[in-house]
Amino acid sequence: MRPLRYSINVTLDGCCDHRVIAPDEEMHRHHAAHLDQADALLFGRVTYEMMEEAWRPPAPTGTRPEWMEPFAQTINAAKKYVVSSTLERVDWNAELVRGDLAEAVQQLKREPGKGLFVGGVKLALALTELGLIDEYEFMVHPRLAGHGPTLFAGLSKHVDLKLVSRVEFGSGAVAMRYEPRG
Repeated sequence: MRPLRYSINVTLDGCCDHRVIAPDEEMHRHHAAHLDQADALLFGRVTYEMMEEAWRPPAPTGTRPEWMEPFAQTINAAKKYVVSSTLERVDWNAELVRGDLAEAVQQLKREPGKGLFVGGVKLALALTELGLIDEYEFMVHPRLAGHGPTLFAGLSKHVDLKLVSRVEFGSGAVAMRYEPRG
């Protein structure tokens, strides 16, 4: 069974708005390496549309530094599954996921391969409620945003996690990887 891994950037005060977190080359290399460990990406509608806008080629000349290209190529080539009840169709190497979320994700996890990666906020909350995430990575940035969105708002029960690795970056960000206990 391939594992479902969740990864997200977050500020010290819990904000996960990508517009308040400045990416750097070291973090992009880290995220590209992690994406390379997955056979497919699982997104909700909002995250899919945001990622497509940011990473789908062709990028206008001069819009991003050269060091972002490995990440862009990795995410562009990845198989994507999009959980949405409002989108009529998707492309960009993507397929819509409809119906019972637990059943659909369990089926994706049963397929052979290296793993699945999920990003975003609302879908991660739903998958956490269902107990389907096998690994959480929080890239915590040394910034206070003073606003949301925040992670796991409305979670119905606590989830105990065990720290399995930690990587510090030159920017002061820390990537902490956890697995659910029990």
